[in-house]
Amino acid sequence: MKKSRLGAALGLLGALTLPLAAQAEGKISIAQQFGIGYLILHVVKDQQLIEKHGKAQGLDIEVDWRTISGATAMNEALLAGAIDVVSAGVPPMLTVSDRTRGRQNVKAVAALGSLPNYLLSNREEVKTLHDLSDKDRIAVPAAGVGFQSRTLQIETARLFGKDDFQRFDRISVSLPHPDATVALTKGGSEITAHFSSPPFQYQALENPRVHKLISSYDILGGPATFNVLYATEKFHDENPRTYRAFYDALAEAERIIKADKAAAAEAYIRVENSRLPLDFVRRIVEDPEIDFTITPQRTYVYAEELHGLGVLKNKAGSWQDYFFEEAHGTPGS
Repeated sequence: MKKSRLGAALGLLGALTLPLAAQAEGKISIAQQFGIGYLILHVVKDQQLIEKHGKAQGLDIEVDWRTISGATAMNEALLAGAIDVVSAGVPPMLTVSDRTRGRQNVKAVAALGSLPNYLLSNREEVKTLHDLSDKDRIAVPAAGVGFQSRTLQIETARLFGKDDFQRFDRISVSLPHPDATVALTKGGSEITAHFSSPPFQYQALENPRVHKLISSYDILGGPATFNVLYATEKFHDENPRTYRAFYDALAEAERIIKADKAAAAEAYIRVENSRLPLDFVRRIVEDPEIDFTITPQRTYVYAEELHGLGVLKNKAGSWQDYFFEEAHGTPGS
């Protein structure tokens, strides 16, 4: 009889402790790429906002910040469980979300802002996409699969037909934005074009030999989300308080930036140890084309277009299908 009661007690103890073990809270690893497009994360890090919102929930959160270049490496790290939350353009997020449906169920956490990306060239005779040829090499962070390549594929399909949407993939080269900017502005290398992002595109345009061919806003029909944060369903579900603290930190960072853009520019330089002049960074942060917001904008354009091209297998009903519910209260698109 005593053994029976002891066994029942141990069984009850096990039932009580197992869910707690499965929801081990208080740690988060976050990976970002290069550029001012990650300003919201720079402010989160600078102001220790995750830690702040964790304490509000009774948690001491340990935050591990990483820097990774390119969507392919981001997705590999996420699916391997090496990183909890990664960041990349909307198309790479949609691709990994589509491919993990019914398994890891990757979804977006929040947008990181709407920023135009410019396709630049240093060849005077190249005025439009029609002028690009095998003489050119287009630098992008992740050739064929990243934000810039997918955006270019959408426009290419419109200009040359859906069967030829990968036309420019064969002349694209994977190169981090900082290296691509140097190659484009110095000249003398195989890189003659760069699908860039802030602040690198503005640096490059200070060179008289560099000019803009097209903007991502032109392709998408207006202001559109550049980068997003995304995670697996497992991390989201097993760490509800840590996740909530993270999301609240992002929301506060947006408010901080909009309240004082000059201070936000200083935070960028501080966190990045950037050598860029403060006035230059401030002009970018204050650019009316740019909106540092966690609300997704025009992400569904990508979902529809990439599904039509066969890149995405599953058709999303709305933008909320590929964002976790915490973001659903925003007026997203």
